[in-house]
Amino acid sequence: MAFRYGEYHDGPDPLAPPYDVRAALDEMGDAILSGSTPVHALRDLLKRGLPGAQDRRGLDDMLREVRRRRRDLRERGRLDGTLEKARALLDKAIGQERAELFPDPSDEARLREAELDGLPEDTAGAIQELSTYEWRSSAARQTFEELRDLLRREVLDSQFRGLRDALANPDPEAMERVRQMMAELNDMLDKDSRGQHTQADFDAFMGKYGDLFPEKPRNLEELVDILARRAAATQRMLASMTPRQREELAGLINQTLDQAGLSDEMRRLGEALYARRPDLAWNAPERLTGEEPLGMGDAVTALEELADLTQLETALRQDYPGARLDDIDESAVRRALGRSAVDDLEALKRIERELEEQGYLLRRRGKLELTPKAVRRLGETALRRVFSSLDAGRRGDHDQHDAGSAGELTGSSRPWRFGDEQPIDVVRTLVNGVRSGGVAAPGTAVRDAGAASGAAGSGGRVAVRLSVDDFEVAETERRTAAAVCLLVDLSYSMALRGTWAAAKQTALALQALVASKFPQDAVQIIGFSNYARVLQPDELAGLDWDMVQGTNLHHALLIAGRHLDRHPDFEPVVLVVTDGEPTAHLMRNGRSAFEWPPSHETLELTLAEVDKMTRRRATINVFMLAADDRLKEFVDEVARRNGGRVFSPSAERLGEYVVSDFLRLRRAR
Repeated sequence: MAFRYGEYHDGPDPLAPPYDVRAALDEMGDAILSGSTPVHALRDLLKRGLPGAQDRRGLDDMLREVRRRRRDLRERGRLDGTLEKARALLDKAIGQERAELFPDPSDEARLREAELDGLPEDTAGAIQELSTYEWRSSAARQTFEELRDLLRREVLDSQFRGLRDALANPDPEAMERVRQMMAELNDMLDKDSRGQHTQADFDAFMGKYGDLFPEKPRNLEELVDILARRAAATQRMLASMTPRQREELAGLINQTLDQAGLSDEMRRLGEALYARRPDLAWNAPERLTGEEPLGMGDAVTALEELADLTQLETALRQDYPGARLDDIDESAVRRALGRSAVDDLEALKRIERELEEQGYLLRRRGKLELTPKAVRRLGETALRRVFSSLDAGRRGDHDQHDAGSAGELTGSSRPWRFGDEQPIDVVRTLVNGVRSGGVAAPGTAVRDAGAASGAAGSGGRVAVRLSVDDFEVAETERRTAAAVCLLVDLSYSMALRGTWAAAKQTALALQALVASKFPQDAVQIIGFSNYARVLQPDELAGLDWDMVQGTNLHHALLIAGRHLDRHPDFEPVVLVVTDGEPTAHLMRNGRSAFEWPPSHETLELTLAEVDKMTRRRATINVFMLAADDRLKEFVDEVARRNGGRVFSPSAERLGEYVVSDFLRLRRAR
């Protein structure tokens, strides 16, 4: 046996490593952390293409190719090519007949000339009149037969792609076979409408007439789709012509079908196809701007391809509600862009599918949402961004190495000192004993290490002598629990000033920091606009600002105070991110009261909650995202009453300021 090895060409490489879906999520995360929604982030990812896959096209690349193909098709030619060629052949036949009649001085010749002079102006009417004319010129008769053969081929090719070649040399048997095919096709469609059609019926039909259908449909549904799209393209061709051209061509089509004995069967077929596919654009005009005249079959083919490209362009844009990649017809992609584009589309679909199957995305009531798993990863990404901008010496050095037994193990150890309550590090203690005292004599009253020392060689028990200096204890760090409240302004002004994305990223980063490094802390993120509400971790990434009036810091402090009261033994941490002074407060009836400029009552109630925070020993640090004088005056008063600090970072450095300040507070505790 002989084997040959070569490059694999049949589709994507089956041995290629699987695509890392986390890279796609990180790409989406960049957009989400910049203020985009999950739906728009996924759509932008699919449009750009997969990260790290330069050989794969994104939707935008396919869209550009589709638009180029549409432009080329529009410039391909004119729709009236068949009419133009028919007129030319008709004029040629009449001219040949007149040349034959001119030398004849008889009255019969003059009568024939008069008959030719009285022909209708439109091509269809003239051909209809000449269908019963007895040609004197054999050359004119041959030209007229050539005209009728042209019309027969073009008309049938406009309905059935491929019949033009099958009827290149027509004979009565070939036309009779076409009539039988159409009759059996209509009967099969009738049976299908009654629910009596089977796949065996279709297979038998294709066994007899498969050569007339170059598309090789596999079932009746595919055949109906092929014929319906072509019939609709024929109607669009007629609708795209001038009224006179439309009338002439329709007349030629009807004449040709009548003469071929196909008019009744074609009418039945057209009605059945329209009933099954009314969604196609049957009468929508299309404009072709080329100079080359196209035959009827070629014009219909061009319009059919244009319709496919138009639908494909709409699907590739993905800009309609509920858009999904499954809406893109793979067969249309294959017809328009080739097999490689189908592979590219499948790669994009796999990413969309994997993001859902691996638990990063969730479709709920037609809306795309990030799962808690995805939010955690985005939070980690946001935290990495924040830490990348911090100095190495400021990255959360909150460990205290004399924390006592209540701390958490760090993985390191240190020599034991009198009064230490940390657990003994047995392994390091024994190693120290072996290094300092070696193996003790049998019977010595020391700690027994068994065969661990490996000194006995015979498998017997060996003793190790330990001194006080050999003992080491496991190092721990103190982690005092904190009740953390992050109050984030959701008002419309945050979006107007371009600070909303930074605020959302900061909230995600703080949530990730607390969850990973301070799991014992109780963190609560509160968003406030006209009202305040607690924001759950899994809704942070998809959160958007509120298009309402009001900055109700009073309500946010009320909710934060209840959170601190539920954790009286925790150290209180309150951080406020805002770009405006309070302009709303919560009334006794639970409704929000808005007023601009801020009313005295709003400021008074808000500062009263600040005083309550002070009595709870909660320091309020405020991060101002605007340089408004009234806001500065307000936060200065908050700092005076509470003792907290005021920061005025840029939007780009907000996360750095909030996280570093939180770590500073944790170290201080």
